Amino acid sequence: MTSLQAALDAGADAVYLGLDTLNMRRMATRNFTRETLPEASSRCRACGTRLYLTLNTLLYEGELAAAEAVLQFAKPHVDAVIVADWGAIALCQRLGVPFHVSTQMSCANSEAARFLKRQGADRVVLARECTLDEVAAIAATAGIEVETFVHGAVCVAVSGRCLLSHEAYGCSSNRGECRQPCRREFLIREVREGEDADAAFRVTPNTVLSARDLCSLPFVDRLVAAGIAAFKIEGRARNPEYVKTVVSAYRAAIDAVRDGTFTAERAAHWCEACARVYHREFGCGLYHGRPGEDQFTDTDENQATARKLYVGVVLNYYAKAGMVQIQVQDQPIAPGDTLSIHGPTSGVVDLTVTALRRDRETCERAERGTWVTVACPQRVRVNDKVFVVRASGVVPGVEG
Repeated sequence: MTSLQAALDAGADAVYLGLDTLNMRRMATRNFTRETLPEASSRCRACGTRLYLTLNTLLYEGELAAAEAVLQFAKPHVDAVIVADWGAIALCQRLGVPFHVSTQMSCANSEAARFLKRQGADRVVLARECTLDEVAAIAATAGIEVETFVHGAVCVAVSGRCLLSHEAYGCSSNRGECRQPCRREFLIREVREGEDADAAFRVTPNTVLSARDLCSLPFVDRLVAAGIAAFKIEGRARNPEYVKTVVSAYRAAIDAVRDGTFTAERAAHWCEACARVYHREFGCGLYHGRPGEDQFTDTDENQATARKLYVGVVLNYYAKAGMVQIQVQDQPIAPGDTLSIHGPTSGVVDLTVTALRRDRETCERAERGTWVTVACPQRVRVNDKVFVVRASGVVPGVEG
């Protein structure tokens, strides 16, 4: 709920989420539930934001009844369902549920898009293999809304169909259970018998199958010109500050394109902001051509230029004074620090500490076990978590 509120506050036109079954993030611990979906829906509708439910795994025969039950329950609360299975499409047709076709169906040409439209799809999320020119051609001729990914992690299989996790661990990526073996370092060992047949070496770069994270900010203007109806940000398993930062950057970039103020310099600034939160090395995906060596990472380590450290919790919020009282439980804070306050109702609230006060005294530093008050114009709630954001020492970089 904290991430949802962060997306709404950052200006998302729509959000997508999964329940605790039949979606591509089944292993995530932060999926929504039937109990929380109505509240999520009411929050979205209160600010005019559309809500999409992900029902985008392959369905086995014994799961059709469960899928139908999920659709019947969700129908009053969502604007559309994202699907990747023909059985799910048939259920949506029968129940009258609007649906979008997931990138997992690998729609990569206008003929396929037109066919899916005839089946009742309102929108197609195109295959990630499509170049920018191909996306533009499909958008211009298919007669259906197209959506594309613009930011976030990219699977080495691009639009799914990967069996590596299934073969290694019995956990299918097409069922939302991927353990991401592709992101790891590999040891290659020779198995041929005989003399001098014991060669072994580590594959370099460290993650030979690990694709760079996509960052489209340097060429968002070209994406808008291509006629794409919706930009999709990968982030359902990300933390709230990632959601707020990345959505804010793309909201600002799209608005700048629309009002004619988009520049390369501004795009670089937004890229730098996105580099502060969790990411692998940035790349441009396949928008500018087919895969090459520069599509893969040299390391799977987090490349964020900033890190958040736990400070404590909110004890009280004084609305008239615009002050928050913080109980410091771990990391000490001082004037000049950047704080990030997270809560299911508050979302993500960032502020810079200008002064610390305790009763009538001004403090130079708030240590563990003490409390202080800090100016905070935006309302936060009791028990919200408080973090301090500090530089990590990583130098950001992005392909254009």
